[in-house]
Amino acid sequence: MKFKVSVFIFLLGLTGIGLFWRADISPYVTLLAQRPCACDRCLSEGDSLFQQRFSKFDEPFLSANYNLSEDNFNWWKRLQGEVRSLTAYRETVERIFQLVPATAHVEASSPGRCRTCAVVGNSGNLMNSHYGPLIDFQDVVIRMNTGRTKGYEADVGAKTTHHIAYPESAVDLENNTRLVLFPFKILDLDWVTKALTTGFTGSSYLPVKSNIKANKDLVMVLNPAFMRYVHDVWLQKKGKYPSTGFMTLVLALHICDEVHVFGFGADSDGNWSHYWEQLRDKKLKTGVHSGGEEYNMIAELSKHQILKFYTGW
Repeated sequence: MKFKVSVFIFLLGLTGIGLFWRADISPYVTLLAQRPCACDRCLSEGDSLFQQRFSKFDEPFLSANYNLSEDNFNWWKRLQGEVRSLTAYRETVERIFQLVPATAHVEASSPGRCRTCAVVGNSGNLMNSHYGPLIDFQDVVIRMNTGRTKGYEADVGAKTTHHIAYPESAVDLENNTRLVLFPFKILDLDWVTKALTTGFTGSSYLPVKSNIKANKDLVMVLNPAFMRYVHDVWLQKKGKYPSTGFMTLVLALHICDEVHVFGFGADSDGNWSHYWEQLRDKKLKTGVHSGGEEYNMIAELSKHQILKFYTGW
């Protein structure tokens, strides 16, 4: 008899828990399931500043089936004085996708997870910052150009999932790191195919690596139309075209749920000196890019808690 009473009490308890769940908890579970991510705040839930600048750019990366418009091509070809035609561009792109995946791998948002990204610039303000562990803690760690980690792990971390580069800034990568090509001219597109196979023999305004160590199955190519979108919408056409760093930051806002930004900002001379070296040209500033406009936008996005900006010194 005591056993039956115990079983009855147990079943009654389960019934009570079920009723409590249905009445008090299930609405919250449903609400969470409707959110685009599991972060405290998802980027798509941004405020008016974010919504003014952000538009869901469906294809930030090139794919085998993407057809760049003539208008966007004509804008892009002026960035570094390209003289070849749209036909030459399309033929070069076609050769790329005979070597690398036809579509870039981008993980979609999910209510069940929070995709966190670290965008790591190369500013000298990373020195003695001790940001390394925080950077490595993020799901995606994006570095760029000749940014290095060896010997600087305490301040910049050691993990790299995506590395942004163009021919003049390319470095050898680990086999599990994605090479993300930012093309500014047809030569850049031609370079990535040959540097991963037979070797590149052309020339540019700076020396270019003939071969590069990178996993061809992880290569991604930024869409030139995305470059124009960043320039026209995010920077309101300030500067000749956006810097690699700022385009990387906006790209992160499109492929991540939560963005942490490190290593952006000028030194006391107004130059963006690197954490591993001082720039020799003290008059360089930010070159053809609107560094002040870009930095102000990053600071404003941080103020609105759209991203988390770590300023170092």
